[in-house]
Amino acid sequence: MAMQEPKSAKHAENLLQKCGLYSVTLDLPFRLDHVNCFMAEGSDGWTVIDAGLHNEETLARWKKELAGREVAEILVTHYHPDHYGFAGRLQEWTGARVRMSRTDANLGLQAWRPEFIKKLQDNYILAGIPGEMGRRMANNTENFIPRVTPYPKVTDFLEEGEKLAIGPHDYEVIFTPGHSDGLVTFFNREENILLSTDHILPKITPNISYWFHGNPDPLKSYLDSLKKIKRLDAELVVPSHGLPFYGANERIDEIQKHHGKRLEETLESISCGATVYQACLKLFRKDLTIHEIRFAIGETLSHLEYLRYQGECQREWKNGSYWYYV
Repeated sequence: MAMQEPKSAKHAENLLQKCGLYSVTLDLPFRLDHVNCFMAEGSDGWTVIDAGLHNEETLARWKKELAGREVAEILVTHYHPDHYGFAGRLQEWTGARVRMSRTDANLGLQAWRPEFIKKLQDNYILAGIPGEMGRRMANNTENFIPRVTPYPKVTDFLEEGEKLAIGPHDYEVIFTPGHSDGLVTFFNREENILLSTDHILPKITPNISYWFHGNPDPLKSYLDSLKKIKRLDAELVVPSHGLPFYGANERIDEIQKHHGKRLEETLESISCGATVYQACLKLFRKDLTIHEIRFAIGETLSHLEYLRYQGECQREWKNGSYWYYV
């Protein structure tokens, strides 16, 4: 099926109701200005999928949405702040159990530790980033600590192939690493519905970054995960950013082509040799905030490392930084 967008916001709402889901779209203070969280009513209470950043606006919105409702379970699709950040506070408030993949539960406890943030500046030097910019980038990561704490207490871990009741439907847990090492999606085979979280988005390609920890080749994992989901041939896709749409495989084809082109551009960026930072400047030509530069560096690095593991480029140590060559 070719990718088809909903005809209107009302149509999108009706598609969600078909899934037994209520969307809670929370504002984000970034260029990507929203995240879709979800609620579904079950036999023992409500299930919440993702929670947003921990800030006053998020707290006020959840208080409104959950007034008079008992939350039994919070499912966290991955550890990135816009999905994970408010989960701990929501758990404290509601007493709900929290479930996510073991991989991302561990990453969530590591990514903002002082020792990791301290190492970030050293890693940015290895990437060829100027010292002051590297300090600002590390500070940007540190500034997220109040947006992700208190950390949730994960009571048990989601398992690949596990069946979950989300609202009126049963969904299968499918691990789709790439955007994060332990990202999960949920698939209902009977209705052919995929809750794609951040794995497949309708308008933009998910950021695939290497963050100086975890999976050393996240782009390969992501491309493998796309092939895995493509075998499902999902009809209706419900993403965490943007509106629901029809035709998962059409969108997967577009994303695969994007990364093929991006890999060609990455090879061109190092044709005369380059640091990660120098390659990044060639690949991302528009003005970026410090927050966005972190993602641009991470994505550049994931493409360079994919090419290196594929044997299409090499990496050498020179003048205190890594250089990549064709």
